Amino acid sequence: MAAQIWYEDDGDLSVLAGKKVAIIGYGSQGHAHALNLRDSGVDVVVGLRPTSKSVEFAKEQGLEVKSVPEASAEADVIMILAPDQFQRTIWANDIEPNIKPGAAIAFAHGFNIHYGYIKPSADHPVFMVAPKGPGHIVRREYAAGRGVPVVVAVEQDPRGDGWAITLAYAKALGALRAGAIKTTFKEETETDLFGEQDVLMGGVNHLVECGFEVLTEAGYQPEIAYFEVCHELKMLVDLMNEGGLNKARWSCSDTAQYGDFISQVVDDSTKKRMEYQLGRIQDGSFAKEFIDDQDAGAPKFKELQEKFSHEKIEEVGPKLRGMFSWNKGEAADADENQSFTGKIVRAQSEA
Repeated sequence: MAAQIWYEDDGDLSVLAGKKVAIIGYGSQGHAHALNLRDSGVDVVVGLRPTSKSVEFAKEQGLEVKSVPEASAEADVIMILAPDQFQRTIWANDIEPNIKPGAAIAFAHGFNIHYGYIKPSADHPVFMVAPKGPGHIVRREYAAGRGVPVVVAVEQDPRGDGWAITLAYAKALGALRAGAIKTTFKEETETDLFGEQDVLMGGVNHLVECGFEVLTEAGYQPEIAYFEVCHELKMLVDLMNEGGLNKARWSCSDTAQYGDFISQVVDDSTKKRMEYQLGRIQDGSFAKEFIDDQDAGAPKFKELQEKFSHEKIEEVGPKLRGMFSWNKGEAADADENQSFTGKIVRAQSEA
């Protein structure tokens, strides 16, 4: 069955007229949502801890800023954009005791609703607008008159206006310029976690690290190994982005294609391990492991962060990345974004 996709004419901004939208958090996604909605004519308030370093930065952008309880108490729509592990505490302590009857609750990822860490009462519409790109790109594309695609879902629709609110929000974000694909909280959560763990992060990152180690341990120069297993990856992914796997294949040499076809590195055993990881996502055991570790102060998470931040490939990576002229502009953008991100305090301090 073909996916249902909505575009610009399918959203009606008047649905949000006279309504106050509270954006909880001012990190990567939070700043983009707040600014895009504001520039679309929506009445926006940003909810932050009074001690958050993001307060002054949001005010500098011309946004109204209040504490999370105050913002929640006056909002007709509340978009929760704090990190997954903190959302349920913010909900229980600051939002749920203050929320207006019937106010809509929104998310950009289904984690807390799907796994039951947040359970709004039945009178609240619950929806999701999840951009398929980081916040700074969501903002940049909006400012350029374009948009980043989103996936959208409605979990609770007590009044029957859940989809109208969802599409109005997506339009205000600029997303309907690119398209909004209908999904469910279950589908978005489970596929998002699977993609992160088994392909985008847990797959590609470890594949690059292993390839680099195999070559260097066999006596090849680290610089040459880096070119072959890491540097060229971006070019291949860019080709995939332009024309799918087929373009990535036919853009390379016959030798490369033949090697691709006969490679046994990623095989049925890899698929079986992926299926196992998907099972842990589906039954909630991954979510429980992550939240339990966070509740304990994140000892395992911090240990793994430290372990994987010192990979051998990064001993040579910075020097080689500096050799490419096209990276210099991107590096400047990254530095600018890092500074911006520092001001808005992306992670634990978002709300």
